[in-house]
Amino acid sequence: MGNQAKQSSRKSNGEERKYQRIVAKFGTNLLTAGTKHLDLEVMATLVGQVARLHHQGQEVIIVSSGAIAAGRQKLGRLEERKDIPSRQVLAAVGQNALMQSYEQLFNWHGITVAQALLTKADLSDRLGYLNARNTLLALLELGVVPIVNENDVVAVDELEGVSFGDNDNLSGMVTNLMDADLLVLLGDVAGLYTADPVKDRSARLITIVDLIDERIKHLAGGTRGQGIGGMATKIQAARLATASGATVVIADGRERDILLRLVKGEPIGTLFPAAASKMESRKRWMLTGLAVKGRLVVDKGAMVALKEQNRSLLPAGIKAVEGDFKRGDAVDIVSESGKKGGKIACGIANYSSRELAMIKGARSDRIESLLGYGYGDEVVHRNNLVVL
Repeated sequence: MGNQAKQSSRKSNGEERKYQRIVAKFGTNLLTAGTKHLDLEVMATLVGQVARLHHQGQEVIIVSSGAIAAGRQKLGRLEERKDIPSRQVLAAVGQNALMQSYEQLFNWHGITVAQALLTKADLSDRLGYLNARNTLLALLELGVVPIVNENDVVAVDELEGVSFGDNDNLSGMVTNLMDADLLVLLGDVAGLYTADPVKDRSARLITIVDLIDERIKHLAGGTRGQGIGGMATKIQAARLATASGATVVIADGRERDILLRLVKGEPIGTLFPAAASKMESRKRWMLTGLAVKGRLVVDKGAMVALKEQNRSLLPAGIKAVEGDFKRGDAVDIVSESGKKGGKIACGIANYSSRELAMIKGARSDRIESLLGYGYGDEVVHRNNLVVL
């Protein structure tokens, strides 16, 4: 496999890697332990690990499969039916059971959880992307553990196996959405092998994949057990997440303390190093991925807050609004003294140009009185902003 895939063990330098924001994807085969129903003992073990990370001050977002399996457990008479409406019924019933299990297990650790059901359309749409990001960020700031799943009731693509694919690709999108440091894809396989280990006893685990090329894609096998996704969708997720600046690991979720050990940098499973820094990825997305729709001219105080204090842009610092843009559009931020080309940042606007014309120069606590509603104190939140 050359330099692109290595079977040698990863060496630790004795220092723990600093992963602050982690997306952990739990596959169906893992959560059911290979059966046709949720295994609460397995779930309790995973929840306990997430709780320990949470109490250490790290942020964890769970992308969980298992809703359809939980629905089968409740509605056994639909077990053998494979049509999409039946699977949507199973998902509708099972999602509630899945969340009840998570809520009970996290309650034992004194942690509040929140359900977030997403579709590909939610993350493709400009406003949907912004709303989902802001909501998940707010949950993390409140110390809540978000549990994300594909909205199977309305999203048939995932059920047909051609879109997110058992939440693997969804987890990659969530990693990108949240600027996560680490994506852990946990299932019932140890990682990516040189061949199918079920069919070929000489297959070896690939411990590091530096480049996801056609040969790596070719190694991905099909689906096993209850899950919809397979290794191919995990490779797709890894490609998206590493391009977003995150490290990705595919590993066996049945390993003892797997999450805790991976976060410490222990070499388990298959590691996909980040292909770009997060800053490079965010700049590329904001500067070239979206068409800039307008400009915000800011005063000296706002410029200092953005460049030196890593703060959000508030309406009080805005002197002028240029262009016609909507909430969720990309805007350039320029200094008042350098209006003819002094761009200092770019970001995603929480308010439209029409709304900003009404609130520019005002304190944040006056937004609702001026507009009659509000989308928060920030015109551009620091998490949606890149300083140049």
